[in-house]
Amino acid sequence: MAKEFKMGTTICESGQPFNALHTILTGTVRAVYSDGEFFLDKGDIIGLCELYFNTYIFTYIASDDVTVASIPYSVGGLSAMFNKNPNFAQLVTSSCYKQMKNVLEVYEFSKYDCGNLYQYLTASYNEYVKLSGRYRISPRALPDLETIEPLALEEDIPQWLTDFYENMSVVVAQTLPLSPVPFFDYLNGLLMKTSQDIAEIMSVCRIMYDYKSDIARLLMNENRLDLFDLYTTLFFRIGQREEDSTAISAAISRMMINMEGFGSIDHDLYKERINVYKETLAFMEERGSDIPMEDPELAKNAAAVEHSLDVILEYADCDPDITSNFRKYIEEYKKQIDKNAADEDSRRLRMNITKLFYTIYISAFQVSLHDRSIPTILKMFFQFGYVDEELAGMENVSYLYSIAENFPSSPENHVYTAYEWLKAVYNGEKEPSRNEFDIDYMAHIHEMKVTGKITAAQETLLSKNNAKKVMFELENMFPLVNKITFGRISTFCPVFSDHNVLKDLSQTLVTADKIIESIAQIRSIDFGAYGRETIYSNPEGGVAKEMVNVEVLPDIILFPNVGIRGVMWQEIEGKRRTTPARFMSSIFQMEDLLTIMTRLTGEFRWEMCKRIQGARWNDISERSLTSEYFDYIQFYKKNLELSSDARDKIKSAMQKAKNSYKEMFIRDYIIWIMYEANGSPRLNKVARDILFTNCPFSKDIRERLKMNPLYKDILDRYRIRSAQKLHHMNNLYQKLQKSRLPVPPEIAVQREYLDR
Repeated sequence: MAKEFKMGTTICESGQPFNALHTILTGTVRAVYSDGEFFLDKGDIIGLCELYFNTYIFTYIASDDVTVASIPYSVGGLSAMFNKNPNFAQLVTSSCYKQMKNVLEVYEFSKYDCGNLYQYLTASYNEYVKLSGRYRISPRALPDLETIEPLALEEDIPQWLTDFYENMSVVVAQTLPLSPVPFFDYLNGLLMKTSQDIAEIMSVCRIMYDYKSDIARLLMNENRLDLFDLYTTLFFRIGQREEDSTAISAAISRMMINMEGFGSIDHDLYKERINVYKETLAFMEERGSDIPMEDPELAKNAAAVEHSLDVILEYADCDPDITSNFRKYIEEYKKQIDKNAADEDSRRLRMNITKLFYTIYISAFQVSLHDRSIPTILKMFFQFGYVDEELAGMENVSYLYSIAENFPSSPENHVYTAYEWLKAVYNGEKEPSRNEFDIDYMAHIHEMKVTGKITAAQETLLSKNNAKKVMFELENMFPLVNKITFGRISTFCPVFSDHNVLKDLSQTLVTADKIIESIAQIRSIDFGAYGRETIYSNPEGGVAKEMVNVEVLPDIILFPNVGIRGVMWQEIEGKRRTTPARFMSSIFQMEDLLTIMTRLTGEFRWEMCKRIQGARWNDISERSLTSEYFDYIQFYKKNLELSSDARDKIKSAMQKAKNSYKEMFIRDYIIWIMYEANGSPRLNKVARDILFTNCPFSKDIRERLKMNPLYKDILDRYRIRSAQKLHHMNNLYQKLQKSRLPVPPEIAVQREYLDR
């Protein structure tokens, strides 16, 4: 039966169940996929690419007014169709091999595009470095550039496949009409195999699409940590100095033309960024040479920080050789045009500075413990890694100076600067963190006793020695986390330098208010994010044994660097599950803070579940977040609830996550909080079910989603489970009231928790 579709109408959608073949009688149809499209014309048959699977791989859209004739399809049904109508066999075969040719062209173009994009990215960044050097400006690093390598496909298609299908299409076209014996069963199998190969080719294409998307994000992204921003910032900086910037302007123009043709770049974002650039350019041209006079506040702060390095070194009172060498290395570093250079001399210079920086930091910290009036320059050193006004740039120095005395942290709300945290450890308010081998201070000194390095008496003394505790923190966790939160490991140097500042400092400063707001936003979505189940027992109060949820907010420590990462360092303190986790972040965070905190919360959820489950964390016989997710990823290829497209996405995501189950979960958790909670489905059915079961949304979000059919089943199951638990708690309430016993606060809180 023929059916008409108006131009722009979707005929079949990717992921939709496949149950019919559609012959195009008139018009043209677009076969759309993530990275582009190809076209089907009169006589072509929609659905041949999907014969092997139960869902459509492509979305088919009418390119103009289209008429199709639909034929119901069932597995093995092609042979019967061919026997009934032999001419249909030739039509199907011709269309199938035409579509395979289109798919192979898609693959070849995508592969070429990956190599071309990689070459463009690296060449453009190298050109930026050269242009910066021409004007004697230290080039800034492009975040995550070091993680991008030339495309390497672990499971590429065989090289012979293209020639095979070109020849096979000719062989079948010549053999089919002349064969005295019908071989429709063979042809049916051949078409099924072709469909399977098409799906595998598109699976590789999806991996290449994700690769191109990663490169596109380095060229232009919503956080402005991209190549376009590096070029435009350099251009405006040179323009302000009234130097010839024609070469940079030309490079930006070429970049704009190239990026306009990159399908992986969001078109709306591209237009927005280009408009901002043009508006800023117009403003500068209109202003001309009318440069404003120097800011009085800037001049005042500049005078206050003269000879900063001398002040810091004198305060630290280190060995003269350390002082002399550090001063020499800083001068060398200041003279370097490319402070991110990868040559051996530059790498060694950064290592030398790093080693002496921490020696000086420890020495200055020890002096400060007995100083009631720490100089502002030293506070800048402790909080921001600041050592030199020229290296930091005077605008940055002025801002650092203005906030150093009253930095907006809040230890009472779990938000510490690194210096405040170290002081808390020294004062006995906090225990030291684990070292890189996941060993805490008490385990460390116990190991020393076991190996005979100290006696039992010395172990007892060291367990109470706060000075030794803070040294353990300074020598183990502090330097490692400072490097990790900076994010660009190969170019790390702990001193504050202008070339690392990719955005305005005031916008990137991580304050207690911003942290509190981010955590509150996560809790408003995932209300159990920071909760831990624990046993409450109070026989005298009428409660024998109940599982209650205790919320413990994490400690957040801000490290003295301009960085792009966060770290979930440990999920608990010691062995008690009701102690705060420890999240670390750069004090100037270039990335979106909410995304960083969401990532750390996802990692915390994973690690907390592993700790609770112990050795059975991945045992599906004991249902938990980690066991269910592990089972889902391990057996996704055999999961009939997942479409072929969903399986392809998982395969691609696992490669990007370096086959880490935890990293896969964290990425899904970010999507869960940032998108699914706002009614924007991004996860597949199985992942959504696991997340909703273990990280349920709060009541107001559940109310918003209850009309969405994607959530109906999981919402119904959640309501049943919650009602059962709440019913049990209400019965306990009634029992206590009948016995005239007061309701313990823990039980009241648990009842409120179950009703959220």
